[in-house]
Amino acid sequence: MKISRLLEQALQEFDRVNGEDPRRQTVGGSSEARELFFARKVYAWVERLNPSASEAVRLAARSHTVRRWEVPRNRYRMDTGGYRQWRAATAAHSAETAIGILKQIGYPEAVIRDVKRIITGLHRPDHPDAQLLEDADCLAFLESKLADYLDRWDEAKVRRILEGTWSKMSPAARKMALELRLDSRVKKLLTGLG
Repeated sequence: MKISRLLEQALQEFDRVNGEDPRRQTVGGSSEARELFFARKVYAWVERLNPSASEAVRLAARSHTVRRWEVPRNRYRMDTGGYRQWRAATAAHSAETAIGILKQIGYPEAVIRDVKRIITGLHRPDHPDAQLLEDADCLAFLESKLADYLDRWDEAKVRRILEGTWSKMSPAARKMALELRLDSRVKKLLTGLG
């Protein structure tokens, strides 16, 4: 897909803001802002899952966690309900940040509305773009974040998280997840779900 001038400008601005994340992670031996790395991963998954994905879902992929670090997880109960509340709060926060950036760049209101719907997950799984973003987010999580938690969580918690992740994914994304190179403990649990 050819990138429009507006899309290129928006991606650069989302990357700049995501690059402000004070949380770091090591990637290929160098330190990188956590949300910058993750947003790029999700964007790459969107392109892989649907090379002709809409501009709105591409924008949402790069911005759906922008400024997530400003809504700390520990402000919410450390259970499934608290996680869902936190995730809804971060989606709303990221959507508002993305909207501000897109308005400043000059995106049409219709695209901005679509980006907000996709980020906040409205109409998923009925909305193909919202499901595409969910699939990309889940695959990026499995590929790049889950292994960091394996030694901190017991197997029952890992199983619950994988079941929740699996339930949000489309059949095509589930198939791709089974083909990922993952920690053998995760692979075993995923195979049981598939």
